[in-house]
Amino acid sequence: MLQTPSGGVGHGTAAADSGLMSIGTVLNLLRDEFPEVTISKIRFLESEGLIEPQRTPSGYRKFSAGDVERLGHVLRMQRDHYLPLKVIREHLDAMERGEAVPLPVLGRQRDGEAVPEALEGPTAARIGRAELLAAAEIGERDLEEWESYGLMAPLADGAYDAEAVTVASLIVELGRFGIEPRHLRVMKAAADREAGLVDQVVAPLKRHRNPQTRAHAEARTKELAGLTVKLHAALVQTALGVRLS
Repeated sequence: MLQTPSGGVGHGTAAADSGLMSIGTVLNLLRDEFPEVTISKIRFLESEGLIEPQRTPSGYRKFSAGDVERLGHVLRMQRDHYLPLKVIREHLDAMERGEAVPLPVLGRQRDGEAVPEALEGPTAARIGRAELLAAAEIGERDLEEWESYGLMAPLADGAYDAEAVTVASLIVELGRFGIEPRHLRVMKAAADREAGLVDQVVAPLKRHRNPQTRAHAEARTKELAGLTVKLHAALVQTALGVRLS
């Protein structure tokens, strides 16, 4: 459970004695429940209007307990219900107005059973090209270069998965160490092979006629993805003879 001071789910302006937090502190608070959350993800949610942290005169973000609680609600609804950000924002805004609103259900009913639609999946959050450039603080030429190496690619509708912000930020960070995008193609190839292995394992579940079994495939995919990421990190650390923690 996310442990934060009381503050509800509203944006709110923190009082002087409420203890405003830096984005790094917020990240540490959230990671117990959401280990995959990143600073880029928090910035993206801000850019989408889900939170409105205060700014210091020098431009640093400062978050109230209410901001952190609201972030927890957003991440939880994405993780557990696969809701698009627009739906999440409208739901939380209604709660903030004091309206008693049920959690939106994106699906249809069949014989009294809720059947999920072919939704956007766990990565329901989408981001446009201009928004991606702004959130990752990169230029058009950078993105075009990364796409030419296969490191990033738009979805069928021209938008990007929200995780693209994290990918872009990591490419930028690696670039500061002299690692160029062309050097990262081997990482992309390895990631594609790992994803293919996971897909191969869960494919029979995804094709099942029972909607509960198909839903189980999503949970199994997440579990396997987490394990492959941990194994990959451990293998790299072993090869380099270092420990990250």
